[in-house]
Amino acid sequence: MRNVLFVDCCIRGEQSRTWELAQVFLSALPADCEATHLRLTEQALQPLTGEYFEARQKLLDEEKKDHPRFFYANQFSRADLIVIAAPFWDLSFPALLKIYIEQISVDGITFCSTAQGLTGLCKAENLVYLTTRGGFYTDDMMEMGSRYMQALCKFYGTGNYHCIAADGMDVAGFDAKASLEQAKQEARELAASL
Repeated sequence: MRNVLFVDCCIRGEQSRTWELAQVFLSALPADCEATHLRLTEQALQPLTGEYFEARQKLLDEEKKDHPRFFYANQFSRADLIVIAAPFWDLSFPALLKIYIEQISVDGITFCSTAQGLTGLCKAENLVYLTTRGGFYTDDMMEMGSRYMQALCKFYGTGNYHCIAADGMDVAGFDAKASLEQAKQEARELAASL
């Protein structure tokens, strides 16, 4: 079985259009995929500051990368496929996802520093980013969420980056339902191909 890590940052839960898109993607994955659902709103995530940061640094200095503190990083690095679902907020994604990214960005687990630069250590060959946006931001320079995820994909060493987005969800007079249905179809096709 292939281990799929579903990183769920759908703040509105099952009422979220991004959640709806993610469910379509996950249900279309091949039969040899088993998904682990990591709902970020239910995790005790906190930013790396003060004593919390210092304790983490001490563990890294002591090479204790198997410590429970690095659970998220180890889980992420061992996944065969990574699926991240987050709505488009403030030109990128909710802050909760950034806090999670801080937790998984661990030298020696998800990437390593060498004399030649940074090298990704993650097992996954594909990272899929699913999002819905109130306006029209595909290929817009103001869209930072997908661009950031694509950079992380390279940073972590996951070879292929895929973004499926439904735009125009909150634009008056625009057929948001059709936009979401198109994104769902793209999600089904991509999931079945992985």
